[in-house]
Amino acid sequence: MSPLQNDTFLRALLRQPTDYTPLWLMRQAGRYLPEYRATRKQAGSFLDLCKNRDFATEVTLQPLERFPLDAAILFSDILTVPDAMGLGLYFEEGEGPKFERPLRDEAAIRALAVPDMTELQYVFDAVGSIRQALAGRVPLIGFSGSPFTLACYMIEGGGSTTYSRIKTMMYDRPELLHHILDINARTVTAYLNAQIEAGAQAVQIFDSWGGTLAFGKYQAFSLDYMKRIVAGLKREHDGRRVPVIVFTKGGGLWLEDIADSGCDAVGLDWTVDLGDARRRVGDKVALQGNLDPNALFAQPAAIEAEVGRLLANYGEGSGHVFNLGHGISQFTPPEHVAALCEAVHRLSRAPLAG
Repeated sequence: MSPLQNDTFLRALLRQPTDYTPLWLMRQAGRYLPEYRATRKQAGSFLDLCKNRDFATEVTLQPLERFPLDAAILFSDILTVPDAMGLGLYFEEGEGPKFERPLRDEAAIRALAVPDMTELQYVFDAVGSIRQALAGRVPLIGFSGSPFTLACYMIEGGGSTTYSRIKTMMYDRPELLHHILDINARTVTAYLNAQIEAGAQAVQIFDSWGGTLAFGKYQAFSLDYMKRIVAGLKREHDGRRVPVIVFTKGGGLWLEDIADSGCDAVGLDWTVDLGDARRRVGDKVALQGNLDPNALFAQPAAIEAEVGRLLANYGEGSGHVFNLGHGISQFTPPEHVAALCEAVHRLSRAPLAG
């Protein structure tokens, strides 16, 4: 693997000094880019795009050809994990992901097992291919969904607005849900470690739906399992620390608990004040975030104003990775992403007023 030329992102995650605030975007390789849509059409389907090493490499690098981002993130999907467990992932046009065999009865739940990682070899092949193609330009981020977020899809059978099936199980049969979460946590640990072995230089756990849980339930059914994963991860590879980011959308109320999980950085959605978050966690973890993705529909001057506000809220010093508070919208104008990158890099190099 080529030596890393820009390690600003990794140093920020470890709260080491940086010359500027590094930037990457959740879902940065995706539908807002016309070149992505062209490659997706060529691949034939979203799953074919994910499972083809060369296509996955191509779309991972596409945003880096346009924008001066400080990290690449593996192009894949969190639902590759339950697909490897035999739940039969497929995508309905206009409806998102669905499973042919969702977890609806006790026998299926008891039969759930950690899959052989060879079922996910196409992901690890893509990680190695992307690292080679990056040639040390920027670090590569690997990722997985959290055990609870994966379980939401596995039990609901697809996306949900109410999470009624999984929450009914949580209250009526908590032992069944804990069994699913235990299998998921062991699977995610092995999955992320294999990504690290293949070349991922940082990893993020996406807890997209943990914020839907009640106080106490979040700790027991989401955070505790992420703690297990963090404790089981390889934290050094090729002589370098591999930072871990935990991102719970809607998790601002539990920021201190998340910071105590053993992670290196906490991702924040746009409902959290960066300055207040920094005061709450002290120097325990770095912070990542947290521009409202819809701000990117505004004109460049308004985007720059929001960037300036967030950088000022965080204040001087290291430990901040600029990102959105959730994934970028498919309708975002690419030129607005260019304006965002320019503003973050320029303003974070300038001394703060006052």
